[in-house]
Amino acid sequence: MAYKVLIPQDIAIEGKEFLLKQGYEIKMGTGAAEEDLIRDVEDCDAILLRTAPVTKAVLEAGKKLKIVARHGAGYNNVDLDTANELGIWVTNAPDSTTNSVAEFTLGAILAASKRTFLLNKALKENNFFYKNNHKGVDLIGKTLAVIGFGRIGRAVAKKARLGFEMNIIAYDPYAKQENVPDYVKLVDWETAFKTADFVTLHMPLTKENHGFIGAKEFGMMKPTAYFINCARGEVVNEPELIRAMEEKQIAGVFTDVFNQEPPAMDNPLLSFEDVSVTPHMASNTEECMMLMATQAASQIDLVLSGKEPTWPVNKPVFIKTVAC
Repeated sequence: MAYKVLIPQDIAIEGKEFLLKQGYEIKMGTGAAEEDLIRDVEDCDAILLRTAPVTKAVLEAGKKLKIVARHGAGYNNVDLDTANELGIWVTNAPDSTTNSVAEFTLGAILAASKRTFLLNKALKENNFFYKNNHKGVDLIGKTLAVIGFGRIGRAVAKKARLGFEMNIIAYDPYAKQENVPDYVKLVDWETAFKTADFVTLHMPLTKENHGFIGAKEFGMMKPTAYFINCARGEVVNEPELIRAMEEKQIAGVFTDVFNQEPPAMDNPLLSFEDVSVTPHMASNTEECMMLMATQAASQIDLVLSGKEPTWPVNKPVFIKTVAC
């Protein structure tokens, strides 16, 4: 009898083809809500997960479950503590989103600095000369602060330095100066926000950093500086970001993510002139979707073949035996 893989939300065809070629049965989910997963997971050995919530109740319902493979780098929608207790591997696909999100972030920096979203809107409203009072700024020689210097942060720094000749500073409590490129200067938290012309976030969401960036940080930034968030919305205290824009503490914002998604239509971030918004789409490219699907599928194959995964994000207390 073939092992069964639950896919609550559809993935790229390449990921499904890989699983079928390896002999697994695919069960497409009936929905992405907790109650849907509880109902669907009962007879499944693995979950290939996008954004659906894998809670304690879902994991406990998965009596045969051996792995939850995240389709992407983040894994804050999985209850890791319960997975550990039940001996269930949780994995991610850390390399899959790096280039796509880094490219999108550079696009966000360009959009903020050149005011392209704002000018696009004005021109479509027949205001060609709006540009006269809404000039952009050049990036060459400007300082970019990268908050979080993991895979994506490093890729953003490289592209910004080599492509736009920006000065790069970075904050990461786990990075060491001797292990970063020579064009990057590691600085403390306060220096990053005080010095930068552009601040870009590349922090994962954890229990400890929820709402971590707020009034203090926006108050330290230059009034000419821009804030870019293509990471996780919940890392930012959104009401305090809104207040910073109301009080014109910073020049502008580009955010791909929100505290609540989709955001409420009365969210002030959707109406500020100097805030550009996109619907959590930094990794939404054909290439990235293929990589996320195939990398997640590869982790399922490893675990159901009796091997350890390449990219575990937890340490199960005991590992469920996979029958030969």
